[in-house]
Amino acid sequence: MIDNRKFLRELIALRSVNPAFLPSGDAAAGEQRVAEFVAATATRAGLDVELQTVAPGRTNVIARLTPRSRVRHRVLLVPHLDTVPANDPAQYVPSTEDGRLYGRGSCDTKGSVAAMLSALSALTGPRRRPESTEIVFAGVVDEEDVQAGSRALVQSGIKADLAIVGEPTRLQVVTANKGNLWLRFETRGRSAHGSRPELGKNAVHAMARVADLLETDYARTLRRRKHRLLGHPTISVGTISGGTQANIVPDRCELTADRRTLPGETEAEVLREVKVLLRRKGLKARLSNAKNADCPPLETDARLPFVRAFMKIAGQSRPLGVHYFCDASVLSKGGIPSVIFGPGDIAQAHTPDEWISLHSLDRAAAMLRQYLESLS
Repeated sequence: MIDNRKFLRELIALRSVNPAFLPSGDAAAGEQRVAEFVAATATRAGLDVELQTVAPGRTNVIARLTPRSRVRHRVLLVPHLDTVPANDPAQYVPSTEDGRLYGRGSCDTKGSVAAMLSALSALTGPRRRPESTEIVFAGVVDEEDVQAGSRALVQSGIKADLAIVGEPTRLQVVTANKGNLWLRFETRGRSAHGSRPELGKNAVHAMARVADLLETDYARTLRRRKHRLLGHPTISVGTISGGTQANIVPDRCELTADRRTLPGETEAEVLREVKVLLRRKGLKARLSNAKNADCPPLETDARLPFVRAFMKIAGQSRPLGVHYFCDASVLSKGGIPSVIFGPGDIAQAHTPDEWISLHSLDRAAAMLRQYLESLS
């Protein structure tokens, strides 16, 4: 059986920063080092392993535990292998203090990688395997950017009764999350000399009105919508850029905003309602989706048998929701009922001193093992 604490320390020491966030050729970029290490560890544990190419130098790790008889059911364990960058190289060196393991990716989500593979490795003996349920560990790449790994997994045609997606949930089973839509606004104006601004048309000023509308009227409208697990949708202006220098009236400005969506809301509907609002307020701006990937919300029925059984293991009677987006939504849209579960707290993710409680790590491995052992 894999020692999850030792395994996690080794994972942290292998840099696997999403290459979208680093310069080309950076030594910390890419998941391949971790993918190959995870694959080798899973192979030694007795699992059937394959590498699924997602992009050059970027592979998902698929490790299967075949059941004793014909496959009738399938459960997926899906953590992601990539991390965000670290500002200090010391964050790539694992360290332990007061029952906490520090290091980039410790809770987001190398802790889930360690707990899930450790739990699965405990079932590799012939008498411990489920009778008819195949269990598949899928360590995926690119969750922190456009989820290319989980999208490739769906495109491969894999089906399952349940996917447990590894994210730091404080050991709670999460059945719903908000979707994520990045809105891009562009305003156009006319350049002029800064000493004669009346001869131009200021695109930045026009965009300032758009930003104010989003953060006031539109935000108030969204607060009137409610979801029982997720609360209300949100809008947040994230970037604004325009002009070239102070003495030139800017002829172009771009703004991006983060729109978190609820189950039932679609990209098309959001774009349409924002366009109507702009038009009603007499504001002109070109509007588009700043992402090329669909990031829908998640809502999985907690009454499904495989979900209900896992919630019982967690001692949980009610479903929960989270505000962030993750691979679970991609898998769910692909037809795989999905929940989110893992050790650690999202409050520590992406922070300069990211850490995970070792007790939480051990408890996650034990809960997952108990659930997997209960499968028929």
